[in-house]
Amino acid sequence: MRAVFPTVAFFFVIAALVGPLRAQQQPPPPPQGQQQPPPGQPQQQQPVQQYSSNEVVDTGHRFFGTVARGLAQIVERAGSQWGLPNGYILGQEAGGAFVAGLRYGEGVLYTKNAGDLRVYWQGPSLGFDVGGEGARTMMLVYSLPATDAIYQRFAGIDGSAYFVGGLGMTALTANNMVVVPIRSGVGFRLGANVGYLKFTPSATWNPF
Repeated sequence: MRAVFPTVAFFFVIAALVGPLRAQQQPPPPPQGQQQPPPGQPQQQQPVQQYSSNEVVDTGHRFFGTVARGLAQIVERAGSQWGLPNGYILGQEAGGAFVAGLRYGEGVLYTKNAGDLRVYWQGPSLGFDVGGEGARTMMLVYSLPATDAIYQRFAGIDGSAYFVGGLGMTALTANNMVVVPIRSGVGFRLGANVGYLKFTPSATWNPF
């Protein structure tokens, strides 16, 4: 019974973090974002156009506000490895860990010419970290062939953790696509865990 208590307590912590997260107002779409196509209209399959580094940095500064110190350096570092993103996600997430951790989030995937898409993500992690967090998250998406291609599991790239100023990034990959989450705050547990994120079209408590 004693061994079960920490696990039960941990899930209550996650629930407490996710509750206020969903109650927060969603970030407004950036000026360059396109609206979703009308219901019944087929989604465009043309190549998704890329965003320049300046567009990403400007959007990130509006999104993160005063904690965006170091954003330009992070975007530059990601760009030197994966080029220019053709999509990005703005959202919020909550997570926590007691050796084994969980992360839940929701947001909107923005593209220039293929519409916008609401996404949810969940994922476990393993590592030597303890604690909880709630953070705004911007995810750069590289080599996205179509918006609904985001709905899959992305595994972490070993050694990709990077921190500067008040932000930190990691990188995840699946089927030649790369997703780079950039998180604010000091509690994002960079470099101390490994895991993956699973993107879904609707919210779920199942991280697997």
